[in-house]
This record gives sequence, C-alpha cells and structure tokens, in this order.
Amino acid sequence: MRPPDSELALRVWDPFVRVFHWSLVSCVILNFFVVDDGETLHQFVGYTASGLVVARLVWGFVGSEYARFANFFPTPVRLRAHLAAMRTGRRDFQPGHNPLGALMMLALMALVLALGLTGFLQTTDAFWGEEWLEEIHEALAATLIALAGIHAAAAIVMGRLERVNLVGAMITGIKRTRGGRVDLR
Repeated sequence: MRPPDSELALRVWDPFVRVFHWSLVSCVILNFFVVDDGETLHQFVGYTASGLVVARLVWGFVGSEYARFANFFPTPVRLRAHLAAMRTGRRDFQPGHNPLGALMMLALMALVLALGLTGFLQTTDAFWGEEWLEEIHEALAATLIALAGIHAAAAIVMGRLERVNLVGAMITGIKRTRGGRVDLR
C-alpha cells in the first residue's frame, strides 16, 4: 500500500483524444468569438468540428482503453454511485471520465453535430433564409458555449476536490493524483 501522500500517475488520454479535444476547443472558440457567421471560414470550421466529433465517436469504439465509451459510459448505476460519493465527500477517482464528465462530453458532442447539421441545412435551397433554422442554430451555439464554460469550470473544481490536475492531464495525457486510497476498479 502506498503512503497517503504518494502520487499515482496513469497514462489516460492518448494523443488522438488530446488532439481532438484541443482542436474542438479551437473550432468552437473560432466560430463563436472570431469568425463572422455565414463566412466560408465559419462553414469550414463548423464542418471541421463536426468531422472531429464523428472521428471521436469512431475512436470511442476502437480507440485506447480510456477513450472507449464502454470504459466510461454514464449508466444510471455509475451516475448514482458517483453522485453518492460526491454527496458524502468520499473520493471517487476515475481513471478516465467520471460519469458526470461523460454526460457533459456526450452533450457537447451532440451539440456540435446539431450545429453542423443546422448550419449545413441553412446552405440548402430548401432551408435558405429560414429564420427559424437560424434561430435554432444560434440557440444551439449559445447552449454549447454555456455548457463548455460549465465543463471548464467543473474540470477545475473537480480537479481540486479530487486532487487531480484534469486540465494538465488533457495536455500531457497523464493523470496524476495525490494522497489517499485510490480505487482503480
């Protein structure tokens, strides 16, 4: 048994997951804050983001251990156990995504795909100039930004609570945790 203040380091996020994550972050920031709506570059960045998500969905079935959906899919049992641990202050170290993080990841990816679809539909003859579709696209974008902000804040807060540098892990691929007993399941 390791001493309580020892460090555990696990290689969790493979290069594909890390490049996907930061590329998607870049696409979202570009399209929401930098590039004007309707520009060709906006469309290109949006399609790139959608393509990244499709690639990540495939990687969720064929990728490395912690990238696979089977490793972290947020089942009701996993969600209840994680929420119970949070309520009682018990440490619930997850090598990959915790169940709430997995829910957020799936929601963010669904929003990116919905944005890609609604953006594409606006370029078709059938939906050209449709105000309602543009409003849906804008609402999806605003929801994506809000959830991305919650995701970033949660990564920082949960990292502090769990004594894990989650942002650093998404850069280096290595998740380090200090102190206490860790159940790796």
